[in-house]
Amino acid sequence: MRILSFGSLNIDHVYKVDHIVNEGETMDSYDYQVFPGGKGLNQSIALSRAGATVFHAGNIGKDGQWLIKLLEENRADCVYTRVANVNTGSAFIQVAANGQNSIVLNGGANRCNTKESIDEVLDNFSEGDFLLLQNEINLIDYIIDRAYEKKMFIVFNPSPMNENVEKCALWKISLFILNETEGKQITGQDEQALVLIEMNRLFPKARIVLTLGEEGAMYKDGDQILQHPACNVQVVDTTGAGDTFTGFFISAMMQEYSIDECLRIASQAAALSVTRPGAAASIPYMEEVKKTEHGEN
Repeated sequence: MRILSFGSLNIDHVYKVDHIVNEGETMDSYDYQVFPGGKGLNQSIALSRAGATVFHAGNIGKDGQWLIKLLEENRADCVYTRVANVNTGSAFIQVAANGQNSIVLNGGANRCNTKESIDEVLDNFSEGDFLLLQNEINLIDYIIDRAYEKKMFIVFNPSPMNENVEKCALWKISLFILNETEGKQITGQDEQALVLIEMNRLFPKARIVLTLGEEGAMYKDGDQILQHPACNVQVVDTTGAGDTFTGFFISAMMQEYSIDECLRIASQAAALSVTRPGAAASIPYMEEVKKTEHGEN
């Protein structure tokens, strides 16, 4: 059993501000840093640091070679990562004093997938292998269709939500990991329980993980519903917390932990990540999560 993380690689430009800038407002930032990012890269690093053997597929520009180096340093296999003739994808992130963020994306090389290049990657994977997708790359509908034909276990994090998700045959998804906003956009429901119920009605064969920020996370598989509270920590930066949760949850699941344990491990990892700045840079290692379990610093 292997996992292919087919996703974005970005260069994150992070501006520290007093509050998220309002329409028509100009504001000085009091700090600026450049970090590696992209939901695909973050999730691949989280998977690897959680103990999974992960292959990363995606695209960078010539300005993004350091992202491949970072992935390889984190023991992710980048044999399916290509260099395109455009700039690497980028994100412009405001981080407010309370730790909340606002993000503007530029797709860049992340939009350079072709059906031919996708086929070349997926030809190396087969029934039972895991595929992790998010919505920061192009042709996700085609990737889902091809992976379904190969009987892969498809995990989809539909972020950011836009018209590309509507093009996808979502009934082919094995596991959704989504937040309340994405859940509402797909189901039209506001209440957490109703989101889960409607997701189950729409996609009865899929398992659902609904992340709830400060309220933790919920899981539904048929009639089974589980919930785990969030950990109480001092928030520095929430960027990458969802990706951390996703990577640790899937890794624990692949290692055949119970779903209760998967939720607990993923929640603790996400909690550690928000106590640190940056996205990929904030992702903990499994050893750190285990120390947290035993009350160690």
